[in-house]
Amino acid sequence: MTVEEHIDDDFMLILGDNVFEANIQDVVRRQREDRADAAFLVEEVPWDEASRYGVCDTNQYGEITDVVEKPDDPPSNLVMTGFYTFTPAIFHACHLVQPSGRGEYEISDAIDLLIQSGRTIDAIPLDGWRVDVGYPEDREEAEARLEGEFEAGETAEAGD
Repeated sequence: MTVEEHIDDDFMLILGDNVFEANIQDVVRRQREDRADAAFLVEEVPWDEASRYGVCDTNQYGEITDVVEKPDDPPSNLVMTGFYTFTPAIFHACHLVQPSGRGEYEISDAIDLLIQSGRTIDAIPLDGWRVDVGYPEDREEAEARLEGEFEAGETAEAGD
């Protein structure tokens, strides 16, 4: 049994190796209002870090025009953050994806198939923060940010 059997409408996908304090509601709203086939958070990262992620380019309307997973020579420093909304059209694209050169089925390849078929893919700039905890050195940063969020919330509650 797969998740596809249980989804018949738009849905969200959050990659589990990311921690967010961000505008995810903007992604959901954009996908619903624009009837895009996918929408996701993107952020600019330092150029020397872009090859760690799925990298994308956009047109002047904020639509994704190209996606490439962990490129050796990134075409931009705009990366996918791991928060997506999709219509069920993504499932057909996923069925067509072949393993990458790294031997993995890449969501970026499925997104690229949607782009090639003329589907609308929207990019929403990250407002907030995200830490990819898939890298050991970043776990401490995520913990510190979460502790800071907790302490800020705790202080706000105490002052109410």
